[in-house]
Amino acid sequence: MSAATDFEKTFESPCEVTARAPGRVNLLGEHTDYNDGFVLPIAVPLETTVELARSRDGRNHYYAEELQERAWSETGGAVPSGFAAYLHGCLALLRLSGHHVDPVSVRVTSQVPMGSGLSSSAALEVAFLRGMRELFRLDLDDVEIALMAQQAEIRYAGVNCGIMDQMAASLADSTHMLFIDTRSLERKLLPLPPRSELLVIDCGIPRKLGESMYNLRRQECEEAAELLGIASLRELSDLGQLIKLPRNLAQRARHVLTENERVLEAVKGVHGCRFGELMNASHMSLRDDFQVSIPELDLLARLLQEQVDVYGARLTGAGFGGACVALVREGKAAEVASNVLALYREQGQQGKLLVPQ
Repeated sequence: MSAATDFEKTFESPCEVTARAPGRVNLLGEHTDYNDGFVLPIAVPLETTVELARSRDGRNHYYAEELQERAWSETGGAVPSGFAAYLHGCLALLRLSGHHVDPVSVRVTSQVPMGSGLSSSAALEVAFLRGMRELFRLDLDDVEIALMAQQAEIRYAGVNCGIMDQMAASLADSTHMLFIDTRSLERKLLPLPPRSELLVIDCGIPRKLGESMYNLRRQECEEAAELLGIASLRELSDLGQLIKLPRNLAQRARHVLTENERVLEAVKGVHGCRFGELMNASHMSLRDDFQVSIPELDLLARLLQEQVDVYGARLTGAGFGGACVALVREGKAAEVASNVLALYREQGQQGKLLVPQ
C-alpha cells in the first residue's frame, strides 16, 4: 500500500487536481495599473501550488501549509478571514458568473513569500482558479482568470488593486518581461536587456496591503483625475496641468505620468545601463512623489545602486515594506547579493535573497 499523500492526511480523501501559478516582480510601472497605465512585470521562479478535490460534506475546506492554518466556508456564507478570503471570493465569483462548481477541499503550499511585494495573493488566486478550471472543466481563458482573481481581491479581501498582479500570475513567464497596457489589456512579451539578470532581495519588513496606505493612494489618484477633468491619470500628458492640484495630489499625478513614460521608453528596447537609470528614477519617484517607500527600502535600494555590477534598483510592489529588485550584469547576481546583504546587516538590518534562489 502506498503512503498517504499530504493532501490525504489533511482531508482524508485523495487529491483530484494540482495547479500552480508564479509570483511576480515588477520592473517598471508601479501604481500605474489602477490608473489605466502601463506596466512591465516578469514572473519569478517561485510558485504557489494548490491541490483540490470535491468536498465530502458540502462545505469548502481550506488549509495553508506554511501558515499551518485551517478555515472553512459555506456556499453563500460569511467570508472567512485570512488566506481563505481570497479562495472564498474566487468561488463566489465563479458561481456569480454562471459556472457550476461544487464545494471543494483546498490545500495550499507556496514558495512565494507573503508581504514581500511578489504578489503572493495573485499567485494564490490564479493557481486556485486554474485548478477549478481543470477540476470542473470550466470555459475560462487566462485573461478571464486574471480578471476574476482581481475582483476576488477587491470584493472579498478588501484590497482595491489594479490588474497587473493577476495578469502577470496568469500570463507571464520567468524569462520575458510582460508589457501590459492595463486599459486595453493589450500585451506582449519582451526580452530583458542583453547580458542582464534579475536580483530580488527582501528588506525584512513585511507589508500587508489591506493595512497599508495602498487604498488611500488609489483614492488620491482618483481625486486628482476628477479635479483635472479626466477619466484617469493615464490621460495626463502635461506636467503643467499639475498646478491645478493640491500639492499631495500633484505629487501622486506626477509619479503616474513619469512612470508611464519610463515604461514606454523601456519597451522600445534600451541597453542595461539606461534601463537601470529608469529603475533608479522610478524608485526616487515612488519615494518622493508617491511616498510609498520606507527607510529600509531606501537603504537597500541605495546599497544595490552603489554596486558596480548593478545597472539599477528600485522597490517593487506596492511599497510600505517588501522587496527591492535590481537589474544586474549577467552572472553577477549571487555575488552582488552577498555583498549587499553583508552591508545591509552592518546597518542593523536583516534582508533575505529571494531571486535567484
